[in-house]
Amino acid sequence: MWTVARLARELAEGRTTSRALVEEALARIADPAGEGARAFLKVYAAQARADADHSDGLRRAGIVRSPVEGLPVSVKDLYDVGGDVTRAGSTLLKDAPPAPADAPAVARLRAAGAVLVGRTNMVEFAFGGVGLNPHYGTPRNPWDRKAGRVPGGSSSGAAVSVSDGMCVMGLGSDTRGSIRQPAALCGLAGWKPTQRRVPREGAFPLSFTLDTVGPLANSVGCCAAYDAVLAGETAAPLAGIPAKGLRLLVPRGALLEDLAPEVARAFDAALGKIARAGALLEERAVPAFDRQPEYFKGGGFAGAEAYAIHRRWQDRLAEYDPRVAQRVLLGKDIGAADYVDLLQLRAEYIRTVEALAAPYDALLMPTAPVVAPTIAEAGASDEAYFQWNARILRNPGVVNFLDGCAASIPCHAPGDAPVGLSLFGPAMSDRRVLAAAAAVERLLGAGD
Repeated sequence: MWTVARLARELAEGRTTSRALVEEALARIADPAGEGARAFLKVYAAQARADADHSDGLRRAGIVRSPVEGLPVSVKDLYDVGGDVTRAGSTLLKDAPPAPADAPAVARLRAAGAVLVGRTNMVEFAFGGVGLNPHYGTPRNPWDRKAGRVPGGSSSGAAVSVSDGMCVMGLGSDTRGSIRQPAALCGLAGWKPTQRRVPREGAFPLSFTLDTVGPLANSVGCCAAYDAVLAGETAAPLAGIPAKGLRLLVPRGALLEDLAPEVARAFDAALGKIARAGALLEERAVPAFDRQPEYFKGGGFAGAEAYAIHRRWQDRLAEYDPRVAQRVLLGKDIGAADYVDLLQLRAEYIRTVEALAAPYDALLMPTAPVVAPTIAEAGASDEAYFQWNARILRNPGVVNFLDGCAASIPCHAPGDAPVGLSLFGPAMSDRRVLAAAAAVERLLGAGD
């Protein structure tokens, strides 16, 4: 398992090189028995080798630009990479003009010494949580691969690129859980920062209000290292707070209802470990989290804003994934007054939850209430697809509507179906939530 901490030590001690790591990543991507052909839509092999050699040369000269210097990363296909066409997982945009420059998030990664190995597959236009893409195929979840399970979406290729050792970090985006629930379903760590901390320019939008830029990786520490780069902040270790004394709230209600048996077992076991370690767990009803049908009615912000973005292509809807086209068209019926009402509802919700969360280090919930279904099962019919999509997206969206931040960490037993545990908080509580997530991650026996 590649982590920033482990690889930084090996690079500093001369036990590996950036070029060696990149060659290993490229070999895994190219392996015909692997998922590289479905996880990646484009591979930057020659440029990655050149960038790795440059990083190794700087290191020999005593220059290390950041803790992620020389480490291979992938970027979701909705981010601009200068000179490339940004397709956003679609065929509609395949003949669009190339991007004139890197998106700021990509530029910051490059400036920190990260080596970009390729662009990853995704749900078309980021509008879906299952992970299916009929245009380019669907990368298979690392768990129970023979059965062919969904990776989660919309950052599907990002998750599989990390789980299969094709990179150290996959740059994803999160509008209603599109980083956290692929991380949960694939057994990874995922981080959704407060939206305003990382620039979204140069990323094809789904929702101007809810879209967020963040990493998927193998540990909270990895996510924190990349988060600092993406946010343009000085790299600093997370506060090493112990699990004992953490103040954590478990919101009883809709977020904990109808859990798959595997999720219920893993979540309850994790709460038991956290409590035995001396954390202060409080369970209480939070009615604000039970009102999601109001927050996402007709698609909510994403529905209205996606329709505004895509209406220029109404005469080309036949080129879309039909299920994405259905969701885009839902937003057509959201009126201006409905949108204003939703803004007011969100403001009330944020005030309520911020006041509720103030005494706690973080709130806890299962990241997704289900484990990954098979690709065949989720795609069997439109009815099956939309049912699975709604179930997978149910929990994480409360954080986007909050304008909050959230980590997902694995909490399942080795060998079991991957299950994610989410720690979250209101806007700008990012470093506290990350530190709390790292403490819980250590308690559950993972991370580096």
